[in-house]
Amino acid sequence: MPASATKSLRVAVLADSDTRWKWGALTASRVCPADTEIHLDGYLLRGRATPTPRQLREVGVGADSLREVTALEFLRAMDGARGDGARDDGARGEKPYDVLVLALVGGGVQAMLHGLGRLWRDRAERPVVVTGYVGVVYEKLADGLLLRHGADLVLANSRQDAERFRAVYEGVGADPAAVTEVALPFLGGAAYAGERDPYTVVFAAQPSVPDSRKDRTYLLDRLIRHARLHPGREVLLKLRSRPGEHTTHIEELPYQKLVQRADPPPNFRLVYGHMGDVLDRTDLLVTVSSTAALESLHRRIPTVVLTDLGVREALGNHHFVGSGCLASWDQLDAGHRPVPDPEWVARQGVAADGGYDTAFDEAGKRIAALLARPGGLPPLAPYYTPATAPGYLPGILARHHLAPDGTPLPGAPAADRPPGPVRQVVRRAARGAYRHGVQRVAPVIRRMGEL
Repeated sequence: MPASATKSLRVAVLADSDTRWKWGALTASRVCPADTEIHLDGYLLRGRATPTPRQLREVGVGADSLREVTALEFLRAMDGARGDGARDDGARGEKPYDVLVLALVGGGVQAMLHGLGRLWRDRAERPVVVTGYVGVVYEKLADGLLLRHGADLVLANSRQDAERFRAVYEGVGADPAAVTEVALPFLGGAAYAGERDPYTVVFAAQPSVPDSRKDRTYLLDRLIRHARLHPGREVLLKLRSRPGEHTTHIEELPYQKLVQRADPPPNFRLVYGHMGDVLDRTDLLVTVSSTAALESLHRRIPTVVLTDLGVREALGNHHFVGSGCLASWDQLDAGHRPVPDPEWVARQGVAADGGYDTAFDEAGKRIAALLARPGGLPPLAPYYTPATAPGYLPGILARHHLAPDGTPLPGAPAADRPPGPVRQVVRRAARGAYRHGVQRVAPVIRRMGEL
């Protein structure tokens, strides 16, 4: 195809954490046709989990532009934006983007759907709105799904999720047509070719699972014990963030602090960086319930989901029932290697046998059909409205300074005033104080309360 005939799409991604930015940006590239040139503008929603520059570098996913915004600043950018965030009142009625990916927690998605619905209600054209989940959906299934209802596409990362999502929507009388089966967009990498030298065991830590000092200390102790039992192995503790940084979930007890009280052997190390790079040298992936398990299974790396703390919904490892991957540290210390169930793996969208290459085709076709729809797209229509959830919706929207009708609340921070140097310094200081309070002050107060 001649360069002049190459199709182009303008895509925006709004994300509220490093992992959601990765999911949103990669999803945008996956669902757009291969012969399409994408102009990607990234927006990072300001909050407790706004990624740091280091986290963004580690994610390794770039954009043509990337800036931090509040919810109201983002809505203003969508109100007549031409792709660079600049406002043009003469551009009303134009379509600022072709596709918008909302890579947010459920409440954030709901707030944006109502805010954008108000902005676009009188427009003939608007972007196709896409949302979904970063990884395994093991809690708050109905709550999270209904907060995402109203997007044109609600992506399900597996056949199993697609079936569950449709059942929830149908069960409350909501239109399930938006549910679209895809896969996790960050799967890939070289298939496991056999044991390396040194044999490398990786424990993929999670910020909030488990959440107690006792359980996290237990897991760390068992990992260190495994390193001592197998001095010829390299045992790595893969961490998501450095102290003071937040990801999607709050981490009150970072493993970096707990390991300071331990005495690990020389073959034990803490590692950071891109999960794919770590998996390149992994012989055994161990976790409680991290999405890293699916990345590992996709590469056919031996993968273990721990049962030491029980198989419980609160831990998320119940999602792996039937996978063949459940095992304990005692079994691993004795040399056990799990064999995943192929049928279970196939239902999870892991597609280790090559189906992954076509996993996003259906989503791409649906987006193309929506963009070509005569007369544009219908207004956004979330399930939650002031009529269906009058005691719930206002609180969700108020967190983002929006009224129940999607308009800014009185006294909301001005969205048309760019932050000056003083405001930027105050924001950084406030964010640092919050993180200090979560990771240092709160645990101390909690321990004092238990005395």
